[in-house]
Amino acid sequence: MLDLASVVIDTNVALDIWVFQDPRTEGLRNALKEGRLKWIATQSMREELKRVLAYPHIQLRLTNLGLEIDAVLCRFDELVHMMDVAPKAVYSCKDLDDQRFIDLAVHYQTPLVSKDKCVLAMKNRLKRLNVLVVSEWGSDSIE
Repeated sequence: MLDLASVVIDTNVALDIWVFQDPRTEGLRNALKEGRLKWIATQSMREELKRVLAYPHIQLRLTNLGLEIDAVLCRFDELVHMMDVAPKAVYSCKDLDDQRFIDLAVHYQTPLVSKDKCVLAMKNRLKRLNVLVVSEWGSDSIE
């Protein structure tokens, strides 16, 4: 098991942190930078982020910010604690791309930060497995 300060963060929230610089992610971003929170992920989550960063609308945003894909991935690598792929959780998500985040959060019984509708729809089921799903760090979060 991991300590209580661990968290799983989905790709859309990672984009909000670095690409869209959403002010609602400031508390999460600071907690990660200051080491008060341990972000856990798998190699497949990093690969998904890399793939999404190459989308044309994301590339345009990165260009406007003067950022390269590698710079964002470097930030990811600096903050993330890489884990092995977790076993399949009891509950399945309708979106198979989101299953990996659920599996990891369930396996380590750590909060999952996600804005994804399919994940949020599973909030009550995941709570039964001691996984808190939060859409914003600070409003309905554990901090």
